[in-house]
Amino acid sequence: MKLVSLLRSALATVLVGLVPATATAADIVVGQVAAFSGPLAPTGTHMRAGAQLYFDAVNAAGGVHGARIHLVSKDDGYKTEETVRLAREMLKESRPLAFIGFVGTGNVEAMLEKKVLSEAGIPLVAVRTGAASVVRRNDPLLFLTRASYAEEVQKIIDQYATTGYSSFAILYQDDAFGRDVLGSAEQAISTAGGTLVATGSYAKNTTDVGAAVKTIAAARPQAVIMIANTAASSEFLKQSREAGNLAQYVALSVTDAAQVVKRIGADKAEGLVLTQVVPDPNSPTVPLIKEVQANFAKFKPKDVTANHTFVEGYLGAKVLVEALRRAGPNPTRQKLREALESLQNYDAGEVFISFSANRHAGSRFVDITILNRAGKLLR
Repeated sequence: MKLVSLLRSALATVLVGLVPATATAADIVVGQVAAFSGPLAPTGTHMRAGAQLYFDAVNAAGGVHGARIHLVSKDDGYKTEETVRLAREMLKESRPLAFIGFVGTGNVEAMLEKKVLSEAGIPLVAVRTGAASVVRRNDPLLFLTRASYAEEVQKIIDQYATTGYSSFAILYQDDAFGRDVLGSAEQAISTAGGTLVATGSYAKNTTDVGAAVKTIAAARPQAVIMIANTAASSEFLKQSREAGNLAQYVALSVTDAAQVVKRIGADKAEGLVLTQVVPDPNSPTVPLIKEVQANFAKFKPKDVTANHTFVEGYLGAKVLVEALRRAGPNPTRQKLREALESLQNYDAGEVFISFSANRHAGSRFVDITILNRAGKLLR
């Protein structure tokens, strides 16, 4: 009996050795370097929170081909040299499969000029810039999920030129972002038969707009286009109202309406027009927004609101995950890049994204909104 027992035990050991262990897929690491401190902290924070919400929903449903997505973030304070340094550091430490949600034209340009993406062969998806200088590069590893600033400016000029506006002024951030969009705006105004009567600038990472307020107010434009971040746009609008400048003020999508209201009050923010590159976060009819709202209620992100920037981060994550699915199990950076280029008219919820080898600017969605007396956005 003892011999039989020993034989059975040995046989059981052999059989266990022949049964494959349950496979556990490794995490897919996605990296983000963006501003989580300084004047653009709300932008980086909401981009991250939007992406994280979609990743949370995907992970709760079993991940992508069984792999969970892990988002790793570092704070560059909106400083270009920090973006490059931290991205390289992250590549060594966390070995992400992809980057997502970087913030700033100069910051993204530095990533390209310093060859951070090309040396690692890593795709970067959903950056917070639509500068022509970035779009024209059509970099093989950079995938844009928002309309270009030139398309936003064109929407503004079309809107106002057709309603009788002919004199314009421009506030711009004195860096790669501001100067790039300034050129697009000058061209659009000229083509529409309008006149650019004044320009004013401020230094990046500041709200030193006093000189620009005086210059632009003296020119008495009918409309002022603000190529500026939320903090600078808010301060410029506040000082301009106090100076008695009654022009129509229009900001690009990089300015967040809710933050403007919070900073200067609904009375001074009333009437501010803003372009948007994603649908209204409160829309009850757009499938993408219904999905965002449902997941927001389910996973309850803390210390953020489901604003346009949040939706932009969510959309970018959704595009990235669709490419991960198409790349198959055990994706590589190269397979992921090829999968991203395969997205043709991808429906993310009545927001359509199309990439190809010749076009890495995937969206042309631009909307115009206005802040009402209660500080709420209207279309």
